[in-house]
Amino acid sequence: MAMSFEWPWQYRFPPFFTLQPNVDTRQKQLAAWCSLVLSFCRLHKQSSMTVMEAQESPLFNNVKLQRKLPVESIQIVLEELRKKGNLEWLDKSKSSFLILWRRPEEWGKLIYQWVSRSGQNNSVFTLYELTSGEDTEDEGMPRKCEVQLQLCRQHTNGGSWLWKVSGSSSTTLRTEYP
Repeated sequence: MAMSFEWPWQYRFPPFFTLQPNVDTRQKQLAAWCSLVLSFCRLHKQSSMTVMEAQESPLFNNVKLQRKLPVESIQIVLEELRKKGNLEWLDKSKSSFLILWRRPEEWGKLIYQWVSRSGQNNSVFTLYELTSGEDTEDEGMPRKCEVQLQLCRQHTNGGSWLWKVSGSSSTTLRTEYP
Protein backbone atom coordinates (compact mmCIF):
# COMPACT_ATOMS: atom_id res chain seq x y z
CA MET A 1 0.00 0.00 0.00
CA ALA A 2 1.52 3.30 -1.10
CA MET A 3 1.57 6.07 1.46
CA SER A 4 0.30 9.43 0.35
CA PHE A 5 2.17 12.59 1.10
CA GLU A 6 0.34 15.53 2.61
CA TRP A 7 1.79 18.74 1.21
CA PRO A 8 2.05 21.66 3.64
CA TRP A 9 -0.16 24.68 3.05
CA GLN A 10 2.81 26.70 1.77
CA TYR A 11 3.19 24.32 -1.19
CA ARG A 12 -0.15 25.60 -2.52
CA PHE A 13 0.92 29.24 -2.06
CA PRO A 14 2.66 30.62 -5.21
CA PRO A 15 5.06 33.00 -3.36
CA PHE A 16 6.55 29.96 -1.61
CA PHE A 17 8.36 29.21 -4.88
CA THR A 18 10.21 32.55 -4.78
CA LEU A 19 12.68 33.13 -1.96
CA GLN A 20 11.56 36.23 -0.11
CA PRO A 21 13.93 39.21 0.38
CA ASN A 22 12.86 39.98 3.98
CA VAL A 23 15.33 38.20 6.31
CA ASP A 24 12.73 37.02 8.85
CA THR A 25 10.33 35.82 6.15
CA ARG A 26 13.16 34.07 4.29
CA GLN A 27 14.28 32.23 7.44
CA LYS A 28 10.74 30.95 8.02
CA GLN A 29 10.49 30.03 4.35
CA LEU A 30 13.80 28.14 4.41
CA ALA A 31 12.71 26.29 7.57
CA ALA A 32 9.48 25.29 5.78
CA TRP A 33 11.44 24.13 2.71
CA CYS A 34 13.85 22.11 4.87
CA SER A 35 10.99 20.45 6.70
CA LEU A 36 9.26 19.68 3.41
CA VAL A 37 12.38 18.16 1.84
CA LEU A 38 13.07 15.95 4.85
CA SER A 39 9.45 14.79 5.20
CA PHE A 40 9.11 14.06 1.48
CA CYS A 41 12.40 12.16 1.28
CA ARG A 42 11.69 10.20 4.47
CA LEU A 43 8.25 9.09 3.26
CA HIS A 44 9.58 8.09 -0.15
CA LYS A 45 12.83 6.73 1.36
CA GLN A 46 14.72 8.82 -1.14
CA SER A 47 18.30 9.39 -0.13
CA SER A 48 20.11 10.92 -3.06
CA MET A 49 19.50 12.90 -6.22
CA THR A 50 20.98 15.57 -8.41
CA VAL A 51 19.99 19.21 -8.28
CA MET A 52 18.46 18.89 -11.76
CA GLU A 53 16.41 15.85 -10.69
CA ALA A 54 15.29 17.78 -7.63
CA GLN A 55 14.12 20.73 -9.71
CA GLU A 56 11.99 18.47 -11.90
CA SER A 57 10.61 16.40 -9.01
CA PRO A 58 7.26 17.25 -7.39
CA LEU A 59 9.28 18.39 -4.40
CA PHE A 60 10.35 21.67 -6.02
CA ASN A 61 7.97 21.71 -8.98
CA ASN A 62 4.26 22.26 -8.32
CA VAL A 63 2.71 21.41 -11.68
CA LYS A 64 -0.77 22.38 -10.52
CA LEU A 65 0.39 25.93 -9.72
CA GLN A 66 2.81 25.94 -12.64
CA ARG A 67 5.50 27.08 -10.21
CA LYS A 68 9.01 25.75 -9.83
CA LEU A 69 11.69 26.80 -7.36
CA PRO A 70 14.66 28.11 -9.40
CA VAL A 71 17.94 26.16 -9.28
CA GLU A 72 19.69 28.98 -7.41
CA SER A 73 17.00 28.86 -4.70
CA ILE A 74 17.17 25.07 -4.53
CA GLN A 75 20.91 25.42 -3.91
CA ILE A 76 20.17 27.80 -1.01
CA VAL A 77 17.65 25.33 0.50
CA LEU A 78 20.12 22.47 0.11
CA GLU A 79 22.91 24.50 1.70
CA GLU A 80 20.60 25.25 4.64
CA LEU A 81 20.02 21.49 5.01
CA ARG A 82 23.79 20.93 4.92
CA LYS A 83 24.32 23.48 7.69
CA LYS A 84 21.77 21.58 9.81
CA GLY A 85 23.55 18.26 9.20
CA ASN A 86 20.84 16.84 6.94
CA LEU A 87 22.69 16.91 3.61
CA GLU A 88 26.06 15.85 2.25
CA TRP A 89 27.29 16.91 -1.16
CA LEU A 90 28.45 13.94 -3.23
CA ASP A 91 30.66 15.96 -5.55
CA LYS A 92 32.72 19.14 -5.52
CA SER A 93 30.49 20.86 -8.06
CA LYS A 94 27.51 20.44 -5.70
CA SER A 95 25.37 18.90 -8.40
CA SER A 96 24.42 15.72 -6.53
CA PHE A 97 23.66 15.21 -2.88
CA LEU A 98 22.69 12.80 -0.17
CA ILE A 99 19.65 13.67 1.95
CA LEU A 100 20.03 12.62 5.55
CA TRP A 101 16.43 12.57 6.73
CA ARG A 102 17.98 11.15 9.86
CA ARG A 103 21.32 12.58 10.87
CA PRO A 104 24.23 10.13 11.17
CA GLU A 105 24.05 10.05 14.96
CA GLU A 106 20.34 9.13 14.74
CA TRP A 107 21.12 6.27 12.33
CA GLY A 108 23.95 5.19 14.62
CA LYS A 109 21.60 5.04 17.61
CA LEU A 110 18.95 3.16 15.60
CA ILE A 111 21.51 0.63 14.37
CA TYR A 112 23.01 0.23 17.83
CA GLN A 113 19.55 -0.50 19.26
CA TRP A 114 18.82 -3.04 16.51
CA VAL A 115 22.21 -4.74 16.98
CA SER A 116 21.65 -4.98 20.75
CA ARG A 117 18.02 -6.10 20.45
CA SER A 118 18.73 -8.72 17.81
CA GLY A 119 21.79 -10.15 19.54
CA GLN A 120 24.16 -9.12 16.75
CA ASN A 121 26.94 -7.86 19.06
CA ASN A 122 30.35 -9.05 17.90
CA SER A 123 28.88 -10.48 14.73
CA VAL A 124 29.65 -9.87 11.09
CA PHE A 125 27.12 -8.79 8.50
CA THR A 126 27.19 -6.71 5.36
CA LEU A 127 25.73 -3.28 4.76
CA TYR A 128 23.56 -4.94 2.14
CA GLU A 129 22.07 -7.19 4.83
CA LEU A 130 21.51 -4.19 7.07
CA THR A 131 19.79 -2.15 4.38
CA SER A 132 18.00 -4.90 2.47
CA GLY A 133 17.63 -7.78 4.89
CA GLU A 134 14.31 -9.11 6.14
CA ASP A 135 15.50 -8.69 9.75
CA THR A 136 15.66 -4.91 9.39
CA GLU A 137 12.58 -4.40 7.22
CA ASP A 138 10.43 -3.02 10.05
CA GLU A 139 13.26 -1.18 11.81
CA GLY A 140 13.19 1.98 9.70
CA MET A 141 16.62 1.23 8.25
CA PRO A 142 17.40 3.06 5.04
CA ARG A 143 16.53 0.71 2.20
CA LYS A 144 19.37 0.52 -0.30
CA CYS A 145 21.01 3.54 1.36
CA GLU A 146 24.46 2.21 2.13
CA VAL A 147 26.06 5.63 1.68
CA GLN A 148 24.01 7.00 4.57
CA LEU A 149 25.24 4.17 6.77
CA GLN A 150 28.82 4.88 5.77
CA LEU A 151 28.35 8.36 7.27
CA CYS A 152 26.94 7.15 10.58
CA ARG A 153 29.55 4.55 11.49
CA GLN A 154 31.12 6.87 14.06
CA HIS A 155 27.88 7.46 15.96
CA THR A 156 27.17 4.15 17.70
CA ASN A 157 27.04 5.07 21.38
CA GLY A 158 30.52 3.81 22.18
CA GLY A 159 30.38 0.77 19.91
CA SER A 160 32.79 0.48 17.04
CA TRP A 161 32.32 -0.76 13.53
CA LEU A 162 35.14 -2.29 11.58
CA TRP A 163 34.91 -1.89 7.83
CA LYS A 164 36.40 -4.24 5.34
CA VAL A 165 35.78 -3.82 1.66
CA SER A 166 35.90 -7.10 -0.20
CA GLY A 167 35.39 -6.64 -3.90
CA SER A 168 34.15 -3.41 -5.42
CA SER A 169 30.63 -3.32 -3.99
CA SER A 170 30.65 -5.39 -0.81
CA THR A 171 31.30 -3.80 2.54
CA THR A 172 31.39 -6.01 5.60
CA LEU A 173 30.36 -4.64 8.94
CA ARG A 174 31.63 -6.16 12.17
CA THR A 175 30.14 -4.74 15.29
CA GLU A 176 32.10 -4.62 18.51
CA TYR A 177 30.48 -3.29 21.63
CA PRO A 178 31.86 -3.20 25.15
